[in-house]
Amino acid sequence: MIEEKKKKILIAEDDEDIVAVLEMYLVNSGFETVSVYNGLDALNVIDKTHVDLCLIDIMMPKMNGFDLIRRIREESQVPILVLSARKEDSDKILGLNIGADDYIVKPFNPLEVTARIRAVLRRAQGSGDASKVVRVRDLTADLSEMSVYRNGEVLPLTPTEFKILVMFMEQPNRVFTKAQIAASLNGTALDTDENTIMVHISHLREKLEANPKQPSYLITVRGLGYKLKGKA
Repeated sequence: MIEEKKKKILIAEDDEDIVAVLEMYLVNSGFETVSVYNGLDALNVIDKTHVDLCLIDIMMPKMNGFDLIRRIREESQVPILVLSARKEDSDKILGLNIGADDYIVKPFNPLEVTARIRAVLRRAQGSGDASKVVRVRDLTADLSEMSVYRNGEVLPLTPTEFKILVMFMEQPNRVFTKAQIAASLNGTALDTDENTIMVHISHLREKLEANPKQPSYLITVRGLGYKLKGKA
């Protein structure tokens, strides 16, 4: 019997008590963990070691979480989940805008963190037939590569953005509500924050549209949600 390789989670958090709790729950849930207590050490681990997901605190010494996320996104699309005591919407939106896939406010339930990690990893792994290719207009989504191309050029999408865009591409012209988009990401009703969905849509438009303020791909259907326009 072949044993499935454990997913490795990087924990970047300067509070040793929080790290201890996270390590205990994640190891008991079948994950492998590597923990650091500042942003620079986190960056060094990512440069030298394969990790499957990064769990990042914002307020850390040497390099804060926001700067760490920016540095990671210069080189990698590894899934990122933020843990932070900063609960303002502006901080959450900033984190998502610069490349985080999810954002959890402290204090948190370790079981919820574990569930969120599993959800983000499912997005990164994709779903359905791994050899499937989906085409809409000049967009091509290759599920085996977890990549979307426009006119042959790859779009720099995070795992969450990829999941959302493929969902739209598989059903062009269908209107999806924010709640439906959130449910498709999480597989549960853990996070139906409309601001989070709006940030992801905005970020996708920046990467898809010639003019994000006048979108021709991802269209807002007032009072309902969003759709991917099937024809130009």
